[in-house]
Amino acid sequence: MTSARFESPVGRLVLTAKNGALVSVMWAGTATPEGGDDLDPVLREACAQLSAYFAGRLTRFDLPLAPAGTPFRQRVWAAMAAIPYGQTLTYGDIARALGTAPRAVGGACGANPLPIIIPCHRVVGGNGPGGYSGARGLATKHWLLAHEGAIVPHEKQRSFENIARVG
Repeated sequence: MTSARFESPVGRLVLTAKNGALVSVMWAGTATPEGGDDLDPVLREACAQLSAYFAGRLTRFDLPLAPAGTPFRQRVWAAMAAIPYGQTLTYGDIARALGTAPRAVGGACGANPLPIIIPCHRVVGGNGPGGYSGARGLATKHWLLAHEGAIVPHEKQRSFENIARVG
């Protein structure tokens, strides 16, 4: 495994790659990276895409990803990845599309090893923002949603077409 550090507006991130795919994005202090700051091609591209995202020039990441998780979590993460930039869905929206419970979706969101890249910040509660496991918690989630110009949850029109394919 190789890792790289990335300074972002929401804090220092530690990116880890293995076998040609990105496997984790964590806030510094939540994990000690193995290796060092070796910039293999996947990490170099991930850093470039994160730079473009934070500069407002990228709305969809295109990276080889290999997040480790159960088949259920993989389904939830695929549903989150399908939420377009600047939009949100509720835990309940995803739960209905996948035939599960909102609490289970919330657990999978909290276990997302690739936050920002797999946009768990775009999943909100029916009556508020819900939670966020990244550094600074909800303040980071609010920052990311504001950065994307996300529609306020109670004002949005729900659309299931983007996640129906992954259910």
